Amino acid sequence: MNDPIRGTARGSAPAPLSVLDTALAGRGVSAADALSGSIALAELAERRGFTRYWVTEHHSMPGVSSSSPAVLLARLTAHTTRLRLGAGGVMLPNHPPLIVAEQYGLLQALAPDRIDLGLGRAPGTNQATAAALRRGRSDDDFPQQVVELLRFLDDDFPEEHPYRERVYAVPGPGQDKENGLPQTTGRPSVWLLGSSGYSAQLAARLGLPFAFAAHFSPDHVAGALRLYRDRFTPSAVLTEPYALASFAVMAADDEHEALRQTRSYAHSMMRMLHGKSYLVPTADEAASYPYTASEQLVLDRWTNTVLHGTPDRVTVHLDRLHEAARPDEIMIASVGHTPQALLRSTELIADAYTLPSTPVPVSAR
Repeated sequence: MNDPIRGTARGSAPAPLSVLDTALAGRGVSAADALSGSIALAELAERRGFTRYWVTEHHSMPGVSSSSPAVLLARLTAHTTRLRLGAGGVMLPNHPPLIVAEQYGLLQALAPDRIDLGLGRAPGTNQATAAALRRGRSDDDFPQQVVELLRFLDDDFPEEHPYRERVYAVPGPGQDKENGLPQTTGRPSVWLLGSSGYSAQLAARLGLPFAFAAHFSPDHVAGALRLYRDRFTPSAVLTEPYALASFAVMAADDEHEALRQTRSYAHSMMRMLHGKSYLVPTADEAASYPYTASEQLVLDRWTNTVLHGTPDRVTVHLDRLHEAARPDEIMIASVGHTPQALLRSTELIADAYTLPSTPVPVSAR
């Protein structure tokens, strides 16, 4: 059985490596093409020995297609056999905890001991879309939502609780009990996600693994991981802290192409921060755009958050960041305009770290 948390494969990398995917749909790329790219990326991650593949949850963003991680992950269970699959993550205030428990219990039944459930409290979208999703719910009770979700996954509401023996997350341990079976699968590995100290402290208090979104906030990763480790309380699922950090990367065969792809991504972030839709232009469109002074500042800032260049240069940056923050695992989020560019970036990094290439079992093809 795979360890539900700790990664093992690392090659010459400083820590186990994993992949974060957004199902990119840049200008001129259809959702079908983006999702085919995600399938190819997950297959590559399994073939090259990455520890896990996570998909994000975003809404109202033309540049991404991952509005429903659970649906995409269900498809990927048929294309992989060893790779851990998960949400990075489910934006819990967007969903009733029972629905999330049932979706990821179903995934766990499809792919036992391979499912990760990362939980975040951000909307994953703009405020207008968040209002449409949440219908008055807020993220103020996020800790209570997490606890309720864990109780659904474990079927362990206290005696006096109205859900006790009346509400079950199916599939799950309550279903097994009612059907006269021992528990047939474990629960998904639950993680907390964040880009600040808030979720770091909550993960520490609950004794859960923690994933820090350094692709959004690279300057704060070391402090957040230190806070998580300093305040960690052992739990039934984790006796000592375990943290990963995700970094935005773009490796290409030459520096110029890496910069062109990176600026396509940076342009999309610039658009979003100026109140426009998250749309990833082609590299040529980004290069020819007439930036104002303020737009150029935002473009440069987001370009600099991406570790871009030749694979050797990207891995040197990853090694330095690992040395500074000491995450137990590194997750790479390749960014750019096309699924092909993201796939090539991931493969180049695997090559640079000499990750082995192993055959994919026939059952996963």
